[in-house]
Amino acid sequence: MITFLSGGTGTPKLLLGMKDLLQEEEIAVIVNTAEDIWISGNHLSPDLDTVMYLFSGELDTGKWWGLREDSFITYDALQELGYEEFIKIGDRDRAVHIARAKLISEGLTLTDATRLLCRKKGIHAIILPMCDSEVTTMVRTPRGLSHFQEFWVKYHGEEEVLGVVRECSTHPMATDKVISVIESSDAVVIGPSNPVSSILPILECGGVREALSEAFVIGVSPFIGNSPVSGPAGVLMQSIGLRPDSYGTLEVYEGLVDLFIHDIRDTLTIPDSLTTDTLMVNPEKSRELARFILKLINER
Repeated sequence: MITFLSGGTGTPKLLLGMKDLLQEEEIAVIVNTAEDIWISGNHLSPDLDTVMYLFSGELDTGKWWGLREDSFITYDALQELGYEEFIKIGDRDRAVHIARAKLISEGLTLTDATRLLCRKKGIHAIILPMCDSEVTTMVRTPRGLSHFQEFWVKYHGEEEVLGVVRECSTHPMATDKVISVIESSDAVVIGPSNPVSSILPILECGGVREALSEAFVIGVSPFIGNSPVSGPAGVLMQSIGLRPDSYGTLEVYEGLVDLFIHDIRDTLTIPDSLTTDTLMVNPEKSRELARFILKLINER
């Protein structure tokens, strides 16, 4: 089994290729939940949903979020009533948020709620939230602290970033299931997701770094040169004092990765790293990167 640490865009692109090369049962995904938010009383878990929809075959891969060919009747009706949601949520997507909120209100953990939703959707891959406690990534701007979703979706990531804060009532602990899949994996791949908002929250969960220290770990940079393929990774890296490039990404994963991959277009020289084409612009490019990673795992 191969385990992936995932956010909501870069790593799912890699998973798109990987699931064509492996059986679903051979794949486990530990997903960032620090971008979760309650909207209109419902529980939105954007990175979890993206991974679930990818494996259920429903993901809108044009946007890399939400469901393909979803409708927006409820969202539009709320707008007409003067109730504005800053995230445009589709109707079938909203149904998942409602179901998850109901399961949590009935006392289920996020892990168990995710397991039930995956079963309903016929998913055979193991998809796990990073922890069962609430963790929230907040972005500090001149306006004050904003939830990551507000910073990125409502304000389009255009505000100056002064820092990143993780809010939680108690230190988040990885679940036993998260630790178990890491320990039983042939390899762990830290996918090309935002190091600050997607991967660091997973690494900050108690027990994860210790489990990874005993695993064979491959890290994949989300940067090409000093620009991320998508999202605000660059400004967030700078806000915590790191270079917005593959070198800075490797600093985030220092002491954890056995192999580090960055893009062939990088002009950086990173000792002991590997380069390949990491720009996954279509499914075949995703499969090519997946094949490259599988070859490294099989040859180790």
